[in-house]
Amino acid sequence: MERADVGVRYAYAVRIDNLLPADSPRLDGLDEEHARQLAEKESELPPILVHRTNLRVIDGMHRIRAAELNGRSEIAATFFDGSAAEAFLRSVVANISHGLPLSMADRKAAAGRILTSHPLLSDRAVAAYTGLAARSVGAVRRRSAADSLRVNVRIGTDGKPHPLNRAAGRIRASEVIAERPDLPLREIARVAGISVGTAHDVRTRLRRGEAPVPATRTATGDGAGRAGTTAGTTARTGPDEHDGTRDPHFTLRRLAGDPSLRQSESGRELLRWLHTQVAMGDDWKRRMDAVPPHCADAVAELARQCSDTWRQIAREMHRRTSAE
Repeated sequence: MERADVGVRYAYAVRIDNLLPADSPRLDGLDEEHARQLAEKESELPPILVHRTNLRVIDGMHRIRAAELNGRSEIAATFFDGSAAEAFLRSVVANISHGLPLSMADRKAAAGRILTSHPLLSDRAVAAYTGLAARSVGAVRRRSAADSLRVNVRIGTDGKPHPLNRAAGRIRASEVIAERPDLPLREIARVAGISVGTAHDVRTRLRRGEAPVPATRTATGDGAGRAGTTAGTTARTGPDEHDGTRDPHFTLRRLAGDPSLRQSESGRELLRWLHTQVAMGDDWKRRMDAVPPHCADAVAELARQCSDTWRQIAREMHRRTSAE
């Protein structure tokens, strides 16, 4: 390969028959008419982009076809160093910024691939790569397997991780603390997808016998469409009613505010245990997405056993109340 100057950029002259076809985001493949139009241009076309590791074309299949139509066996190329997934990202960006535009179907299909290879990217970040609206990426995410990866962070357009649901992160941290109370704060924060400061606050609240989530937040807010903001946090001034029963959040907050529990070690231990044992609202539905079909019977049996235990607890509490 010989290096050739193309404009102000350096490129290498490579043999076309040494190149592998692009892993293109174009669902319909090459547009022959567009290639013929490029072949008729008198000006020099920009160099193509090639993945250095395997000589697969990242951007420039129409320019290659144009060169072939003009009887050329070589073409100017620059090289990209990175993984195959990164090469595909680069291909999508290149194809929406110049040349023959990608169709809406092309962009949505590309978004689906990016969400599979980079599931932590926020909807806005994927939208920036594909030229879609963030809400369109969100719809693609909900239809794709990428949404089955339930994590509490997304990587935003700034390249930094941002929590989707701060309340969910606090609850996850309380579970981690209950399982491993001596775990360092930094590790708790990493597992729960929250800051070290938030992990410290959760642990402090649990030691005081308080709920891990402040009373002004709920654990059901969802900010999947916009990483980097506090999502779905609303104030509660009283109990919610669902089929005639109180919201467990309200009941736990009421118990956590009882001095007889907060001011004794056994009471605080009970509160910490309750916070990790109670299933909140529809949170269990999200967790059940992780159950493979062959484990469904075992999980169902475990749920029935836990249900029986809670009924025994309820009967015992009712017996004590009646005795008093």
